[in-house]
Amino acid sequence: MKKNLVPILLLLIVAIGAYFVVQSVQEGAAQAQQALQPITQANSAMQTQVADLLHPTPTIIPDPVTIIHDVRSLARLETIQYSVEKVITAEIGQGTFDFLFGDRLLFVAHGIVIAGIDMEKLAPENMQLENGALYVTLPPAEVFIATLDNEKSYVYDRDTGALTHGDTNLETTARQAAEQEIYKAAMEDGILDIAQQNAENYLEKFFDALGYDNVIFLAP
Repeated sequence: MKKNLVPILLLLIVAIGAYFVVQSVQEGAAQAQQALQPITQANSAMQTQVADLLHPTPTIIPDPVTIIHDVRSLARLETIQYSVEKVITAEIGQGTFDFLFGDRLLFVAHGIVIAGIDMEKLAPENMQLENGALYVTLPPAEVFIATLDNEKSYVYDRDTGALTHGDTNLETTARQAAEQEIYKAAMEDGILDIAQQNAENYLEKFFDALGYDNVIFLAP
């Protein structure tokens, strides 16, 4: 009987020893993790600081003083709006040593062009009623707004030479050229003709509602 108890006691002792070994290892791992936690936090904080240095977030501080130079009343009838996309390439220092001193960027410009007629320029002598017909000479159509949509416009790519940090005015130059090209594209597409026709269609309905069912528009 005693011989049968010996193996059981040995197994029990081994099991108890293994339990205490596992507990000791787990406690040691927990202590090591606690000891490394400040280092991990410091490393995470350092990574955050490095990321802020490499990709800083701009801080916008508007001047509290606002100066309003001019206030004018407007009577514009906007009759057409174009949405235009244009890709602009701006570059300087291109040539044999462009890999050292060159600067080149691709700017994707999204802009809007709005045209119509200025109703403030419509004087009483521009409307004549003869034999039941209303003759109207509208002001010529004009472009009111030709500007970039800054939320949609962006620099797609920029390549600078090894010995230069790039021209700080190059993007500004690209934006100015983009506005001109957007305006030019709308003009070439006939935006003023469409604006004039839309104005006549709108005002014809307006005069008809006033009781003038025979409206004749004369060329401006």
